[in-house]
Amino acid sequence: MENIMTKLLKSSIWSSIALVVLGLLLIFYSELTILSISYVIGGILIAIGVIALIKYISNINKDIKNEIDIVYGIGTIILGIIVISNPKAIASIIPFVLGVLIVINSTAKIDYSFKLRKNKNNLWISTLIVALIALVCGVLLIFNPFAGAEFITKIIGAILLIYAILDIISTIRISKVLKETFGTDKKKKIEDKIPEADVVEDNTKSKGE
Repeated sequence: MENIMTKLLKSSIWSSIALVVLGLLLIFYSELTILSISYVIGGILIAIGVIALIKYISNINKDIKNEIDIVYGIGTIILGIIVISNPKAIASIIPFVLGVLIVINSTAKIDYSFKLRKNKNNLWISTLIVALIALVCGVLLIFNPFAGAEFITKIIGAILLIYAILDIISTIRISKVLKETFGTDKKKKIEDKIPEADVVEDNTKSKGE
């Protein structure tokens, strides 16, 4: 359980760091960042489509060929070209996707804060506040009430930056709680009991002799 939680916390921190970088790029290099994201996503879609077509062609003389591959391949390639040629389409999709991910993560953190409260841990209040602020950021991204393409991009960057910093703080706090629960204090208690057991065992042997 401890190892799984540790891996989840590490992945959460790394993803938050990535969002910090993305947020800064969106704030200071908004147009270039959106173009780069569009080209990357479009390139990936085209590559997937080409792979599907190659798969179909390689199996054309075999019984295992699948006509869906050619439809899927052509459709994905066309979608990739559309994405590359129309970066603004990606700019309108990114806030919604990121907003949904943030809302999901924030909801999990809110649930964890109530578990901390149940265990009478004082960190539950700060964890809840951070999670609620992050939730608001996610909702803002989903409904996107801002106007102007460049302004929207900068706002998205600012929200991502705020969310990522809050998530890192929340993750560090949760990590401390886990260390208190599963960490060195618990191990020390177990180690303290071991010498006592040895003494009892030695006394039993001496009486038997």
